[in-house]
Amino acid sequence: MNKSQLIPLYSLIILCLAMAAYAIWKTQTEITAEPSVANVQMLQTMPLSSRDTVRLFDIPAELTFAGEKVPLEIEDVKERLEREIYVNAYWQSNMILLMKRSSKFLPEIERMLKENAIPDDFKYLAMAESALMNVASPAGARGFWQIMESTGKEYGLEISKDVDERYHLEKATLAASKYLNKAHAKFGDWTAVAASYNMGQSGFARRQNDQLAKNYYDLYLNDETSRYLFRILAFKVIFENPGAFGFHLRDSDFYSNPTFKKVTVSSDIKNLASWAKEHGSTYKELKLYNPWLRDKDLNIKRGKSYEIQLPE
Repeated sequence: MNKSQLIPLYSLIILCLAMAAYAIWKTQTEITAEPSVANVQMLQTMPLSSRDTVRLFDIPAELTFAGEKVPLEIEDVKERLEREIYVNAYWQSNMILLMKRSSKFLPEIERMLKENAIPDDFKYLAMAESALMNVASPAGARGFWQIMESTGKEYGLEISKDVDERYHLEKATLAASKYLNKAHAKFGDWTAVAASYNMGQSGFARRQNDQLAKNYYDLYLNDETSRYLFRILAFKVIFENPGAFGFHLRDSDFYSNPTFKKVTVSSDIKNLASWAKEHGSTYKELKLYNPWLRDKDLNIKRGKSYEIQLPE
């Protein structure tokens, strides 16, 4: 190939290299250029079809807790409620499991609250405390109602090596009801009662006195208590209208307890596993349905008895 034939080939190669260099420069310029930022006005005027696919929820125009008005006309109250609704509604795995689990325990909680003159909305307080699980806090609170040992004993619960009735749904709900009624006698409104359940009656009363305000919504509180009632309200809003938040559970989706038989015991049980087997059950079932039994045996004081429930 002579020189006259190479010149067009070299020219073509140089042209290709120049075009490639320009393309690389152009791409880098576009990447490093300052991006346009969507402001609030742009988001508000953007057509719904072009907005992000994450759903926005309609917040209730009116809301009450235990029959007491939630002042949603106050901007920070509305914002705090929305925060807890979005946090919980978009934590779908937790909310779905809580809904499925609730059918095992809410009927009993609702019944006992009604019998003890506690507003039904306090069942959502138990959800906020424990997600309806027998959990233990680092501070030493136990059970669905997260009762401290000293408080449990004050309200009649047995707490020992063998037995911890903070894990007994019926007895713990009764103790919590007594506590709530006492708090209501002190504060006079159920909203303050719920807040004081989180930070203690003395602590809440001290904030009221220091800040010259009685209403929960007018108080400046620590972050936990500031969010606490709104977490309860979020559960209420979502549970009372689950479809509006994307939860469509069928009846068959909910968990259920078996039918129980109750066995009364008034003498020591030296081996709970053997005892369970003798009664046609297993140690796992014994512990699962009687979480208040805390050891492998049960020592019973003279004149005392317990009811143990087992699947029929």
